[in-house]
Amino acid sequence: MRLLADHELSDAARAVFDDIRATRKSDFVNNFWRALAHDPVQLRQVWEEAKTVMAPGALDPMIKELLYIAASVTNGCQYCIASHGAAARAKGMSEAHYMELMAVVGLANKTNRLAVGLQVPVDDAFKPLE
Repeated sequence: MRLLADHELSDAARAVFDDIRATRKSDFVNNFWRALAHDPVQLRQVWEEAKTVMAPGALDPMIKELLYIAASVTNGCQYCIASHGAAARAKGMSEAHYMELMAVVGLANKTNRLAVGLQVPVDDAFKPLE
């Protein structure tokens, strides 16, 4: 997908880019948003969802980035591993954090596949009380 430069944006996409810049307090708009700018409606929807989900909340901002990295590793998205890795480092992630995260991701993927393949039933003790 060709990435759109600022001068190629529709008015609707430009408004989203303006919000990205204001929200992030940076002039940088990354390639993901530039690719998505071909569809300004989807661009707006994804940006609004990202702002909501990644905003401060019950989870620490670095934890949210670590979770994003974990899902991205599992899904094989190099772009998201890189972009959210940079965001996590900016929020305090160390190499030790990253290595421990990768160990957890590797173990979770292995045991998830084993549990699925072996068709292990969920223990009653793990089921939520109703």
